[in-house]
Amino acid sequence: MKITLDVIKAPIAAEMEEFEHKFRASMQSRISLLDKIMNYIVKRKGKQIRPMFVFFTAKISGADTLPEATFRGAALIELLHTATLVHDDVVDESNYRRSFFSVNALWKNKIAVLVGDYLLSKGLLLSLENNDFELLKIVSNAVRELSEGELLQIEKARRLDITEDVYFEIIRQKTASLIASCCAVGAASTGADLETIERARLFGEKVGIAFQIKDDLFDYGTDEIGKPVGIDIKEKKMTLPLIYALQQADWLTKRRVIFNVQNNDGRKDRVQAVIDFVKQSGGLDYAVRRMEEYRDEALQLLYTFPASPARASLEQLINYTIEREK
Repeated sequence: MKITLDVIKAPIAAEMEEFEHKFRASMQSRISLLDKIMNYIVKRKGKQIRPMFVFFTAKISGADTLPEATFRGAALIELLHTATLVHDDVVDESNYRRSFFSVNALWKNKIAVLVGDYLLSKGLLLSLENNDFELLKIVSNAVRELSEGELLQIEKARRLDITEDVYFEIIRQKTASLIASCCAVGAASTGADLETIERARLFGEKVGIAFQIKDDLFDYGTDEIGKPVGIDIKEKKMTLPLIYALQQADWLTKRRVIFNVQNNDGRKDRVQAVIDFVKQSGGLDYAVRRMEEYRDEALQLLYTFPASPARASLEQLINYTIEREK
């Protein structure tokens, strides 16, 4: 039987419902256009995995009853992360976000950039007005790393010379830093010591890396599963399955595959040729092994926290993130 998110979040169901109201309130504006856009964003929220990591980590760090700082920390992460997503859609000229129209598609780039700035300022003010300086520091570091990771990927994509080490540094910054900050914020919001906060952060980083490898594997699927098959190849993104496959190839094969990546122009035959090459070279099996390694390392860190319903749900959440089908 598959475990659903509703089952997983049972130990924090009341907190998640309370968070809904607090988060909506944190996004309100007296400007009618802005309020309309905020409502649009809130109604199209995703699975809310990030707040779940905040609340679960706060629980396993020793808080039976979560303090207000935990709710503010979760709201801060959602506000700043949503701001980066709105700006990303402008940069990527993307008209869709989770199968819905993006903010820039409906209200144009200028308004989307201003909306992202507004969300950023709301997050900063939420922390400053409540003296949550430690939480703000954790999340600000994550946003900095996210930006650096994006720029590193863009820099390397021009030459397609990403090694495995560089790949892991990119995803550590781009994806894992945010999950890591969720877990660090959860622990810090309860007044945990520095050692516990760092343990929680490292746990989140391992989960985030496993999560991103899983996302990369979707590029080689056969069905539409949240993102189009082959989209990373079309966008000339070097992911772990392709990097590994190229490492195993002879010079001539490597040159042919890189040519297809650089010059695919959206052509299905060239994209499919790359997908077939990766599958035949064991790239998918290797990526799965590395994903499971990071999953196991995350679980080892999780087991250093006392057993509890929250810890059991976190274990289920980790497995959910790498077994998901979209």
